[in-house]
Amino acid sequence: MFAEIITIGDEILIGQIVDTNSAFIAKELNKIGVSVYQITSVQDEKEHILNALAEAKSRAQLVIMTGGLGPTKDDITKHTLCEFFDDKLVQDQRVLAHVEHLFEKYITTSVISDINRNQALIPSKSEALHNAYGTAPGMWIRDGETVFISLPGVPFEMKNLIKNVVIPKVISEFERPYIVHKTLVTYGMGESTIASKIETWETNLPAFIKLAYLPNLGKVRLRLTAKGRDMQFLVDSVEKELQKLPELIGDIMYGFEDEETIETIVAQLFVERKMTLATAESCTGGKIAEHITALPGASAYFKGSIVSYATKTKIEVLKVDEALIQKHSVVSQEVAEAMASNVRKLLKTDFAVATTGNAGPTKGDSDADVGTVFIAIASPNGVFAEKFMMGNHRERIMQKSVNKAFELLQKEILKF
Repeated sequence: MFAEIITIGDEILIGQIVDTNSAFIAKELNKIGVSVYQITSVQDEKEHILNALAEAKSRAQLVIMTGGLGPTKDDITKHTLCEFFDDKLVQDQRVLAHVEHLFEKYITTSVISDINRNQALIPSKSEALHNAYGTAPGMWIRDGETVFISLPGVPFEMKNLIKNVVIPKVISEFERPYIVHKTLVTYGMGESTIASKIETWETNLPAFIKLAYLPNLGKVRLRLTAKGRDMQFLVDSVEKELQKLPELIGDIMYGFEDEETIETIVAQLFVERKMTLATAESCTGGKIAEHITALPGASAYFKGSIVSYATKTKIEVLKVDEALIQKHSVVSQEVAEAMASNVRKLLKTDFAVATTGNAGPTKGDSDADVGTVFIAIASPNGVFAEKFMMGNHRERIMQKSVNKAFELLQKEILKF
């Protein structure tokens, strides 16, 4: 079964906002065996929308649109749908009651107007989909063999409608194949090297299982996808193939996406061992701490971070010896080790990780080449730092450094 997604809004096409709605919808559809054939973004312009609808109908059984459903005059989706389906707008009393309820209870700073009440106008051939968090309802329209669904573009409204209304309705009305994904996350080895190690395994995969390589800044994800009519058979088949990988690349396997990221694994290790962590970040600018605190329960082991971006901060706050910096440079093994040791003492933790490097585009306070990064780990066993060359792209340097820091941290805590 194929679906198409159409996002409506000039703000997407001029780069004012990023279209995250399509990614969310595609992921949710894929979970229930619906393959997204195409994603299209169009202007708030009638002819453009009409063309997109006609083209999508020729290819897909399910067409989901987001955007263009607000109360203002430039939101034209409902009127365009009426033209496409040779229909007219009618008032839905349940939607009207919901809009009035929202204004009465939550929107106390504004008085409800006819413009707001017009949100209850929907094409007569459509079924209103209840939008619990907003005034614009979703709409479900069947036209022959194709179902068209129109949703508001506000992400939290759209997500609630997809999860609680659209997906259950699609499941009940369409017969779908099963799609099983399993994504293995690896760290510390490049895509081509991994490919050479698992070439024979990949060649012998069953025809209904496909492998995709997804490289990203120091890690490579290996995604297995199986599609068919027997869910348990697909799950068992994918698991059987995955069990063959540890012998080939076991030393770089770090868990499964959506189940265990390396940050999650590190967090579990700290909690299990009842140990604590601090960070001292320079070139990574607090990104390691950001990844840690994004996980619930981080306060159980994470004491805090010092983002010592400036050399002066390293000296005055982290108490790194100025003579050490003058002798070895601010981007050096010695300074990285001092940063890790000092933040560990300062915040009284079992472990600490520190980064210092040159992310570019200029060399700053160091003569180190752009891309040079030192990552240090301090633990009850002592302190060490390793040097890495992370390339010449600023954002890639920072993210690769974050990934490598977690990799080193995991290896060290496993020793306890």
